[in-house]
Amino acid sequence: MSKKTYFFLILILGSLTALGPFSIDMYLPGFPAIAKDLHTTAAKVSLSLSGFFIGISLGQLLYGPLLDRFGRKKPLYIGLIVYILASAGCASTVSIDGLIFMRVVQAIGSCAAAVASVAMVRDLFPVKDNAKVFSLLLLVVGASPMIAPTVGGYVTAALGWQAVFVILMGMGVAILIAVFFWLPAKYKPDLSISLKPKPILLNFWQVLREPQFYTYAFTSAIAFSGLFAYVSGSPILFMEVFHTDEKVYGWIFAFLSVGFIGSSQINTLLLRRYKSEQIVNVALICQSIVGLTFLAVALAGWLTLSTTIIFLFLYLCCIGYTNPNAAALSLAPFAKNAGSASALMGALQMGMGTLISVFISMFEVPSAIPMVIGMAGAATLALLVLLVGRRTIRTQVEVQQDADAALLH
Repeated sequence: MSKKTYFFLILILGSLTALGPFSIDMYLPGFPAIAKDLHTTAAKVSLSLSGFFIGISLGQLLYGPLLDRFGRKKPLYIGLIVYILASAGCASTVSIDGLIFMRVVQAIGSCAAAVASVAMVRDLFPVKDNAKVFSLLLLVVGASPMIAPTVGGYVTAALGWQAVFVILMGMGVAILIAVFFWLPAKYKPDLSISLKPKPILLNFWQVLREPQFYTYAFTSAIAFSGLFAYVSGSPILFMEVFHTDEKVYGWIFAFLSVGFIGSSQINTLLLRRYKSEQIVNVALICQSIVGLTFLAVALAGWLTLSTTIIFLFLYLCCIGYTNPNAAALSLAPFAKNAGSASALMGALQMGMGTLISVFISMFEVPSAIPMVIGMAGAATLALLVLLVGRRTIRTQVEVQQDADAALLH
């Protein structure tokens, strides 16, 4: 493979990977403007974010079997076309209910891009290069929260919030053209793969019964939902409580993303000396301490803009350590069902994120308290699940060892 071909493949796959994060983050600075134009509240606008999370949760489970049965490009074409039409619908909507519905549809379309990009790495590159390619795609995902809200803040201030969705629609069109003309299709469709609900659900149930999976998958999903609480609550917090404008909010969001991205990169260095179990344990304890301290300060009324940014930065750093290690541990027991396990884990994360974002949107009065309660509660509950789940894993190991010893005897 030539360097030019390699570059173009990475560029297209990176664009597919970035579509979802851009769709989540780019319109966040427009929450107050959307609320004003659609005659509603910023809290109600945040339900459109919850709707997007619901769409991604459904898409995680939908596209895996479709991409295996019909090949990569046909489901991807359909998903991108759905995304483009839904983006146009978001830009032209005149009601908050219409925006929420269109965001659900937009998410289902964008999910095709995310799932297909992961699958096509294995199709298009040698196995020995996969880790390198995934690292490059992860950098794209990590850069998106730094770029998208900053750009969205300037676009909203200059052209209005509708222009953000017009830009997202243009991104979808450009990616669709690139996929059609320059992305090769090397995977052959497997018509033996069943799309009937029963075999798919039985496969997921088999995965979910594994103690190591449900312990670390739920730990990861609950802890990661603290990030969703931050994403859902931060527009209200910064622009309505602290009265920053769209541009300043975009820069704050970009700065805070550095904590999450930086810690996830440092995590790779820590793994040379420590096990994932050790890192998860320490990071989750720290995340709980930061979350509970953040809540105590908020309830006491001592929060300022600077202290809020410090607490959020520390909390996001903890997630950067917790999430990748918990995710790796949850997938470790699987070889045959790794795809199903990955899809189920992604659906759990988005499902938890949806619940916590809906919780925050229930509060009509602008306040930091709902977001901080969500963040503190997520970290504390995740730690509890980890402690209980580890006991179950140890019991399973001991039973297996006793059974092996009896068999040998």
